[in-house]
Amino acid sequence: MDAAPALIEGTRLHDLGDGFMVRRMLPVLLARHVGPFVFYDHMGPVTFAAGNGMNVRPHPHIGLATVTWLFDGVIRHRDSIGSLADIHPGAVNWMTAGHGIAHSERTPPEARQGSKLLHGIQVWVALPQADAEVAPEFHHHDSDALPRIRQPGVEAVLIAGTAYGERSPVKVFAPMFFLEVRLEVGAELALPPEHAERGVHVVEGAVRWGELEIGAQQMAVQAGPSAPTLRAHETSRLMLFGGAPLDGERHLWWNFVASTRERIEQAKADWREGRFPKVAGDEQEFIPLPE
Repeated sequence: MDAAPALIEGTRLHDLGDGFMVRRMLPVLLARHVGPFVFYDHMGPVTFAAGNGMNVRPHPHIGLATVTWLFDGVIRHRDSIGSLADIHPGAVNWMTAGHGIAHSERTPPEARQGSKLLHGIQVWVALPQADAEVAPEFHHHDSDALPRIRQPGVEAVLIAGTAYGERSPVKVFAPMFFLEVRLEVGAELALPPEHAERGVHVVEGAVRWGELEIGAQQMAVQAGPSAPTLRAHETSRLMLFGGAPLDGERHLWWNFVASTRERIEQAKADWREGRFPKVAGDEQEFIPLPE
């Protein structure tokens, strides 16, 4: 990435079943990571028919934190350290995998009555090498705990990290920022200057970032000591994210993130041989290791 914003090309659509589509926006060739963000999925929007819903069976993670942010719907999180939490729009689920955790994500039974909309963002944040093997944790933060930023034509919520003089209560391990922003037509917004790497995802609407036009469901990235100002052509919803450069490259394989291939191989063997703990309350199913 250089000082001029660049549009991400090569995003891929994946069908997770029951018509549940996700658009995988990171990693791509242009941007393997933006700050500590190594994986970025735009989920939906999808309307599930009555009786259906999200059914992500128990699966493992190492070396990262997963973050779920919803615009619509509800997801029930369970994990192998005993956490149980339903996430709704405006709240944060932050799970630190560290040396290893398993979790599942499902639509709660009571939310399967009638058709339901699900729409949101899921990201992986690589842990610094010094923290890659920390004990796993899970934290849920309700919407009223998150800082709000208001400027003319701008409303934003700080999901994690620091920006615009505010700090989210979400525990992070390296300098970063993650915001949902709503812009009125013609509104302008400077990106947080304290972070060296930046990404802009236009969920809805259209904006101009410097000389670059970014439309709905597109992402652009930029790095350097400063960044151009955003200007909204339409009423827009954006996700802004980034942070300090990673302390070294990462290997990504399936649900694992690590600084060495050897650590990935160990995690593969641990999952294959059943050495990860079970997900409390969801012990009967699991996703097998891909071959």
